[in-house]
Amino acid sequence: MNYLPIALALAEAPIVIIGGSDEGVRKAQRLARITTDVTFIAPHIPDCVRSLGFTLKEKVFEPNDLNEVKIVFICTDDTRRNHDIYRMAHQRGILACVCDDKPYCDFISPAIVRQDNITIAVGSDGLDVRRSIRIRNRIKVLIESGLLDMS
Repeated sequence: MNYLPIALALAEAPIVIIGGSDEGVRKAQRLARITTDVTFIAPHIPDCVRSLGFTLKEKVFEPNDLNEVKIVFICTDDTRRNHDIYRMAHQRGILACVCDDKPYCDFISPAIVRQDNITIAVGSDGLDVRRSIRIRNRIKVLIESGLLDMS
């Protein structure tokens, strides 16, 4: 599958993360680098997520949690539940990503490096995430060392 790299206006795109799995925590930590306008929903919210400045709902997901949502990351530890939530999101026209389940992803998150108003995204269409991260890290080192001038 091919993916179109785009930048979404977050003010117009309420984001929800459903599930406190390890992957849900990683997604939360990555999103926190960009925005705190995220709602995190899980029966148990890990302490590391509590400090991110998100809206927290410590509860089991309910369909009305998708009201007014534009983007949802679905990260529970229950594959069947993830797929059910994905279908609900699709019925409502919500962009959805079941973490680590590519056939159930309307989008994928690239590895990014950001400086001021410049964002560089490195993606692999979800085929080689570690490689994307390595390349992003190399770009970050070049920026920090002054070898890549971002002015």
